[in-house]
Amino acid sequence: MVNNQDPGLDRTFAALSDPTRRALIMRLGEQESLSVSELARPFAMSLPAVMKHLDVLSDAGLITRTKTGRTVACALTAAPMEQAMDWLGRYQRFWSEQLDRLAAFVEEESCSPSPASASGAASPPPPPGSTAPGPNRKK
Repeated sequence: MVNNQDPGLDRTFAALSDPTRRALIMRLGEQESLSVSELARPFAMSLPAVMKHLDVLSDAGLITRTKTGRTVACALTAAPMEQAMDWLGRYQRFWSEQLDRLAAFVEEESCSPSPASASGAASPPPPPGSTAPGPNRKK
């Protein structure tokens, strides 16, 4: 049975749920390591606000921080995202299989003619209790 009570996975998804944190992760994916001030530069928010986002990412294990003198550098850590990708991969396989089965069903149905259209029979009579057709329009 799959363990759905994984706090690490919960922290990863919670950290990645914010667009600012996803943007920080993307920037760190493009560069090996960036200082906090370099990471904060493109965002229209204060440095303390960026630091709070970095705290969430760090608590989730998505980044590591190293301090050299007065400069704090951040680097991406991929392990928690790999765990999230494994979790998502199960559902990707499930939905791919479901969609493949649906496509096969639709193809099978579209290739075989329906019995009513093949016979050329007239439409069925109206059900009992229905009213007669209305009067024709006057010319």
